Amino acid sequence: MSVKLMITLLSLTWFFLGCINSKQGINNAENNCPSPPASPPKFKVKNEGDFFEKLRTLNIELSENIITFQTPDYDFIFCDDNGSFITQRGNYQHEDKPTKNYEDAIQELVDPPYKTINWQDKAYQYRVILDPNPFPDFEVEPEKVVLELITPEAEQPQKQTLYTLEQVKKQEAGIQLGVPKVTASVIHNNQFYWSVSSEQGEGNGGIATIVNYDPQGNKINMIQPSQIAKQQINDLKISNNDPDTIVWLATQTSGEGNPYLPGMGLVSYNLNSQSLKSYHARNSELVGIIPHKLMIEKDNIWVATGNGICQIKWQTIEQEDSWKCWQFKLEAELPSEGLNLYPSLLNSSSETTINAEENNKNIEVLWWSPQDYGGEKGRYEVVYNSAFSVTLEDKGAMAWKEIYNKDYKVHSWEAMVYWPGKDWLWNGNKFIRPFDGVLLNYFGGGPGGISSWKNPEKQRPEIYAIRGDLELINLTKNSTDVKYYSGWVDDNLLEPYLTIVPRQQPKNMEPNPLKKFTQNE
Repeated sequence: MSVKLMITLLSLTWFFLGCINSKQGINNAENNCPSPPASPPKFKVKNEGDFFEKLRTLNIELSENIITFQTPDYDFIFCDDNGSFITQRGNYQHEDKPTKNYEDAIQELVDPPYKTINWQDKAYQYRVILDPNPFPDFEVEPEKVVLELITPEAEQPQKQTLYTLEQVKKQEAGIQLGVPKVTASVIHNNQFYWSVSSEQGEGNGGIATIVNYDPQGNKINMIQPSQIAKQQINDLKISNNDPDTIVWLATQTSGEGNPYLPGMGLVSYNLNSQSLKSYHARNSELVGIIPHKLMIEKDNIWVATGNGICQIKWQTIEQEDSWKCWQFKLEAELPSEGLNLYPSLLNSSSETTINAEENNKNIEVLWWSPQDYGGEKGRYEVVYNSAFSVTLEDKGAMAWKEIYNKDYKVHSWEAMVYWPGKDWLWNGNKFIRPFDGVLLNYFGGGPGGISSWKNPEKQRPEIYAIRGDLELINLTKNSTDVKYYSGWVDDNLLEPYLTIVPRQQPKNMEPNPLKKFTQNE
């Protein structure tokens, strides 16, 4: 594959993953909570990316006492009267017409369309572009990212440079400019705010930017906190805590073949004091790794992640009791004859049978993976309360500096050490892995977890757990010994359905066992 073609494909991937707002409303009886469907909606999996795309909130609608979180296929509807959610098939409709083919997608990279924001019955058009534009033939290298704004009285756009290639290199955010896009727009106190993010991966990058525009004075101001320079901003909302104005950001990162990677999570930025705080799954109650959409509702900020939804009293966000979260859950009815449970994705011998009578007729489904890259046959990973054990002789723990370089600074959203369970989170009882904590690795063999190349002749490694809870038994530089509370069943035997349930905090909280390893080092 040529370098030009790869850059085009990466740019198209970034283009298609754009965040789109919708104006569509919801139907509900006045001041009454909607009734749940007769049966929860099924969750069909065709590939592992479905766990991300189908659970990614694209829009949030508020109607009286009802809030609807819309994903491509589902609606999660919260009713304030009873403080609970129902899940139903969604009817989300894109505000913009989706790009239908490769040629149209390339054309939109060549000449990105303007978006419109209305204020005082007047339309303002805006877009961000690479300058010079390298598409479609890559004969020039872009040197800067530019905001173009057409005011109601103007025929031609005014242009504002947001950042240059040299600035990106200086920030070590990339060696070439990625395709930029405006991911959110907000009008607050007669001021416009836009969040601008860049494609990341294969050397592409940019500088996360908040653009503030005063339409009365026709002035553009750029806000580029250094702490978030390498982040991608999925959404932006604003609240006032007199006299402070707080900008809330939903952030993540991405890379080649990995459109969803951990980042700073929910970020608050005080415009007055220029102070910044980050709330993510390792330092807060946030349920999920990747926040996609935000909404300010009275004294609450709602955060929709790829693993669930949180309602937070933003003025007292530092207090644990200000957080209330729900998480996505897949369940399936057990067949009357039970299920053969396998200890790994590829293992041909079942270890035990799960019986319906012993499991309240339902079982929790954690993941689905194909057994080979070319076929459609796969297995579901399901919860197994008795646990399996495995020792990975070839995989232990190392300091992050050993993986990268001696100057590497461990991010707060990363595990304390680099080990096979680094993408799991310590919840005070076990290591858990949310849906959006699984790396897709489209160019790297697919999602992985607790696994090993037990059978080198096979296409895939022997995967023991991708989302199953982990209990760490022993960890050294050369080996990892864990219990994993999951197993695998043939996918033709289950039909998972989707729910959203209150997050349950474990009792008898214990310190993170990784601390012992870091202390020993």
